[in-house]
Formats: sequence, C-alpha cells, structure tokens
Amino acid sequence: MRSPSLALGSLLVGAFLLLALASFLYPVDPNAPDFLHRLSPPSPTHPLGTDPLGRDLLARVLHGAKNALLVGLLAVGVGFSLGVALGLPAGYLGGLWEGALSLLMETLYALPALLLALLFAALMGPGAVSSMLAVGLSLVPAFFRVARAGALSLRAAPFVEAALALGASPARVLLRHLLPNLLGPLLVQASLAFAAALLAEAALSYLGLGTQPPEPSLGRMLREAQSFLPLSPWPALVPGLALSLAVLGFNLLGDGLRDLLDPRR
Repeated sequence: MRSPSLALGSLLVGAFLLLALASFLYPVDPNAPDFLHRLSPPSPTHPLGTDPLGRDLLARVLHGAKNALLVGLLAVGVGFSLGVALGLPAGYLGGLWEGALSLLMETLYALPALLLALLFAALMGPGAVSSMLAVGLSLVPAFFRVARAGALSLRAAPFVEAALALGASPARVLLRHLLPNLLGPLLVQASLAFAAALLAEAALSYLGLGTQPPEPSLGRMLREAQSFLPLSPWPALVPGLALSLAVLGFNLLGDGLRDLLDPRR
C-alpha cells in the first residue's frame, strides 16, 4: 500500500476481473435486440443503455471484458513461453544461435507491436484464435529481450558457477537457477504486455480481424457506435471507458511491481 501505482493498478485490474466474472452471473443475453429501445440512455431495464440494435450495453461490456481477458491471457502466455524459451538459452549459451536470434528479435522489436499483430492476423485470417496467436507472437520480442538480458547478467554469477562445479547440466542451470531469479522482471513485463494485448485485441476487432460476431468485443463495439455518436454517446462511452481503465490498471500494476521487486529500493 506504500506504492500508489501498485494499489490503484491492483484495484483497477481487480475491477476488470470482476467484470469478466460477472458475465457468468448477469442474466441478460448480450446479443438479444430490443428494437423499441435502440440507443436508449441508462434505465432500470438497461442499466448502461443500449446500442444501435437495442442490445443491452452492460451485458455486452461484461462479455466483451471476458473475451478480452481470455485473449490477453492466451496472448501473454504465448509471448511469455516463446520469449523465455528462446531468450534464456540464447543469453546463457551465446554463440551463433544467440547472434542470429538477437538480430531477428531486434528487427521485430523495432516495429510497433500493433503493426506486427496486424501482419500476423492478416496472414492467419480473422477470428478469436488467430487474434490470440497474432498478439502473442507480437509480444515475443519483448519477453525475449528481458530473458536474454537477464541470462547475460547472471551466467557468470557465483551461484551459477557453483552449480556448474557441482555437475549441474545447462538445462538445470536455466530452469533451477536463472529462471527463478528472472521471474520478477518477467512478471513486470507480463503486466505491461497484458495492457498492450488488450489494446491490440481491441484494434484487431475494430478492424474486423479479431473476435467475430456475434461474440461481443470492446473494439468492435466502438466501431459499431462510431456512426451514432451524435445520437447517443453511451454505446461508445461504456466500452471505451472499460477498455481505458483496464489498460491503465495493468500499466500501473506493472509500474508498481517494478518498484516492489527492485532490490535497490
């Protein structure tokens, strides 16, 4: 609680998780239209109003948060797994393998993550699964750099030399000695990558490459509401606010974790 960023970030992330879990409890169908109450403001029947087809915005935001959370979890899992699996051996073993991988990852890292996600999504086609893989692959260079830099700084540490002197194999050194000491920076990177994954998923859905209808998506909700802003701000305000607060929460959580896990502080 001494870290305002960590406290506020945890609060916002917890609220976003509650939104995703509430989708299983809210009884309203997010795809059921109500043509008599299209673009209506908040009311007892529709607590957050309705969209251009009369669908309940609260139900759609809850299910959109759930879908965004699933995409973010799987995307960060893909980026974390591949980045660490490639970065740790590259930094510890060095050689030609490390040079070639570093060149490739630095080239990819120079490109915006959203641009990489768009490229991969265009190659794999639209859909929730392809958007998860596309966003996950775009996150690999960031995790690779963190894992490689950590392995480079620790491979000559006394505890690593002691493990080698006792007959530990390179695989054991990587998994039992290097990886646990790098979990702090990797967790910070995972929190920041989650925010980037939410934005990338929303952007892909906005462009029609992400989660496909009839499944609700925060990005596509913004696209559908764009033409109706002069008539009603609620269809754009509700998903936009939910997405903004979620991204802010994960960024603040990452900053707070970085301060918390920094041994120099």
